[in-house]
Amino acid sequence: MAGARGAGREGEPPPAPDPLPRPALDSHCHFDLMDVPVANAVAAAKAVGIDRMVTVGVDVETSRWQVATAQEHDGVYAAVAVHPNEAPNAGEADWAEIEKLASHPKVVAVGETGLDHYRTRDDGWRRQEESFRRHIDIAKRAGKAVMIHDRDAHDDVMRVLDSEGAPERVVFHCFSGDESFARRCADRGYVMSFAGNITFKNAADLRAAASIAPAGLILVETDAPFLTPMPYRGRPNAPYLVPLTVAALAEIRGEDVAAVADAVTATAARTFAWT
Repeated sequence: MAGARGAGREGEPPPAPDPLPRPALDSHCHFDLMDVPVANAVAAAKAVGIDRMVTVGVDVETSRWQVATAQEHDGVYAAVAVHPNEAPNAGEADWAEIEKLASHPKVVAVGETGLDHYRTRDDGWRRQEESFRRHIDIAKRAGKAVMIHDRDAHDDVMRVLDSEGAPERVVFHCFSGDESFARRCADRGYVMSFAGNITFKNAADLRAAASIAPAGLILVETDAPFLTPMPYRGRPNAPYLVPLTVAALAEIRGEDVAAVADAVTATAARTFAWT
């Protein structure tokens, strides 16, 4: 989640892009923060070739909501966690509930968890790290991917993963590193999920990372309702806009759109263990 919880997007929803030539997915969105019914958002996504979506919790309440929503909608899956910025408020009962939710068959990841050195300061960093380590343990025991929120904390995220021993499947949600950090992730087999901010004018380092990330380690996401791709930045994002980011990735990587769609679909199948 890139913005503050509950932050609204302004303006009319962008028009639907042309459908993709091959199916793809949205590996990270927040249906609970969108101003449209989930059924409508899912239908709009499927109409342009986005046939699977992962809706992500940021605390116990929203994690429960994501699981219930995934149960109700075909093609929708859930991720459950206490967000790093919520970690200072979490207690033992929260960890127990997240672990219980993580075992649900439609939960494909434990996250978003990780470290945020942008919004949280001082003792909050210690609490975030404790939370991150708890989530890593839950992901390992549940046999699920861990979905990482990493904001201004690359080195510390890597340190925690190295010291704890990373789960078999690791996803850097809304990848925010440069080419050097992308190579570090690739060396460890970590998946990098790219969002609409790769289209932003000031995202040259991010585009450089996307250009060299191995095809078998890339995903695509919206982080909806945030990070709407250009030329619609600031307007409400939703899974139906994933084709804009797929097209941007294809241009950055010098590949065709179908190849990128196939690559992210294959990566998702391995990462989320869905069929």
